[in-house]
Amino acid sequence: MIRVLLADDQAMVRGALATVLDLESDIEVVGQVGSGDEVLTAAKETSPDVALLDVQMPGKDGLTAAAELHAVLPSCRVIICTTFGRPGYLARAMAAGASGFVVKDAPPEQLVEAVRRVHSGLRVVDPALAAESLATGASPLTGRERDVLSTARDGSTVADIAKALFLSEGTVRNHLSAAIGKTGARTRAEAVRLAEERGWL
Repeated sequence: MIRVLLADDQAMVRGALATVLDLESDIEVVGQVGSGDEVLTAAKETSPDVALLDVQMPGKDGLTAAAELHAVLPSCRVIICTTFGRPGYLARAMAAGASGFVVKDAPPEQLVEAVRRVHSGLRVVDPALAAESLATGASPLTGRERDVLSTARDGSTVADIAKALFLSEGTVRNHLSAAIGKTGARTRAEAVRLAEERGWL
């Protein structure tokens, strides 16, 4: 049996995924959680072979949870399953140790096959997203520029961002300016929007 852990903040989606997988004679859903903060604990308790993680969840996002799983339970293979097929997410998922990346609107049989293939040691990536990712290229943002833009999402002032990230206000301004330039935006808010759309945040 392939033991699967599901993590998705939408209970209906999580339940539907569990139903689809449990119909298979060689797959068993051994755990379900609704936030990224619960993933590692649930994985330690249920010893899954494969974890199917959504990207956007309360607490830690799926990419952060994937990196933690990869570090603590490397035998558990991770598939990122998301509504948002953004090229930047794919690169970040692979960097976090994920073995697969599928979009939720894929046919159920593709998801089942992805679980089996990843469990057998293969990588599985949505082909359209792979092509788009190659065309778009890697994120031009540095880690610190991404941190600053992420903190700016809620409209925080430069002073607020500096305080939250333990940086000087001048350093925050420099990072914001660089991020605006790299995204081709005119404003900080537009830079945040563009970076989110491309999966860089």
